Amino acid sequence: MQHFTLSVAETDPQIAEALENERLRQQDQIELIASENIVSRAVLDALGHEMTNKTLEGYPGHRFHGGGRFVDIVEQAAIDRAKQLFGCTYANVQPHSGSQANLAVFFLLLKPGDKVLSLDLAAGGHLSHGLKANLSGRWFESHHYGLDADSEVIDYDALERQADEIQPRLIIAGGSAYPREMDFQRIAQIAKKVGAYFHVDMAHIAGLVAAGVHPSPFPHADIVTCTTTKTLRGPRGGLILTNNEDFVKRLQSAVFPGVQGSIHSQVLAAKAICLGEALSDAFKDYAAQVKANAARQAQTLKNRGLRIVSGGTDTHLVLVDLSPKGITGKRAEEVLERANITANKNAIPNDSPRPPEWVGLRLGAGAATTRGMKEAEFETLGEMIADLVEAEAANDTSAAVARCAARVADLCATFPVCKD
Repeated sequence: MQHFTLSVAETDPQIAEALENERLRQQDQIELIASENIVSRAVLDALGHEMTNKTLEGYPGHRFHGGGRFVDIVEQAAIDRAKQLFGCTYANVQPHSGSQANLAVFFLLLKPGDKVLSLDLAAGGHLSHGLKANLSGRWFESHHYGLDADSEVIDYDALERQADEIQPRLIIAGGSAYPREMDFQRIAQIAKKVGAYFHVDMAHIAGLVAAGVHPSPFPHADIVTCTTTKTLRGPRGGLILTNNEDFVKRLQSAVFPGVQGSIHSQVLAAKAICLGEALSDAFKDYAAQVKANAARQAQTLKNRGLRIVSGGTDTHLVLVDLSPKGITGKRAEEVLERANITANKNAIPNDSPRPPEWVGLRLGAGAATTRGMKEAEFETLGEMIADLVEAEAANDTSAAVARCAARVADLCATFPVCKD
């Protein structure tokens, strides 16, 4: 039957063309978006496997459908590897995304209307931690803590005062644009003082934690979520981790049937593979290189006169304040893309609530490090970014874009995305 044999190029040329163009884009552009990375051939093989045909609900050994014995092997492997990698006693590997993992935590620990205290979005937080536009902000009473105005790191004393006043049911640490290490122990002490649960969303730093180059939220956090993308370098999906035995049965139910139904079987296989990869010495070397590359890029930009939020980075992420240059993050994002460097506009502390007016530019080191780039290349990237920002600020970009695009092409040829 043709159903089993025809390729996408033969059955749907429009989609085939888009897929091929995306493959070429990833080869020909340098990815600096902090939430992106490049998965291995093994992960891609799993994502395209026939296991995608299998529908299952429930957990290994306790499914609502037959025929799941091989998926059980895959899911149990993912569970065992996650527990080993992060040093915890329980792992749920089923969440389809980090946001759904967070929603399951809310489902487990809270009732509608309960108070949540999380990092403000403009300070580097995440929309699934109580943003009003998100379900988490509509169903729960959300409050947000911020940063010290001078250091641009979390003001833990102010956080403690706020927690004393608000008496939240849940305190969340973590976000999508906070470049510094968080003091998990201090926040745990604050949570304990006010009788709150402490949840760490380590989506961005999970790979760094797994490799031992960033402090772990355990044993301080009651519950931890993350994605398997970003620095963990795996497929799109989420994890929930805990050492609290009292949570286990209810957490199983919070994920299924609480916030989602059947599992994505092929994604579980890809998660198991990426977690296995993260247990290797090679991954530890990779994660250390990610941090070194981000630090070099931050210092290069700083040397070129760009203001770095908090003065630097402890992670894979660099946040640039473009307001002294008189341009928005959107303008910087666009001029960088014309030179085949992808990054994204981002809010910075005390930024406008309107995304088109944000003056931040977020840069991440994960994907380019996966390609094999090291400090020298990230210094070159920093110089190019500074050149392009200055050209955009002067409204004279043609020469800088042409020069940088040629250099990007050389780097992409030297450090290819090997998928063939």
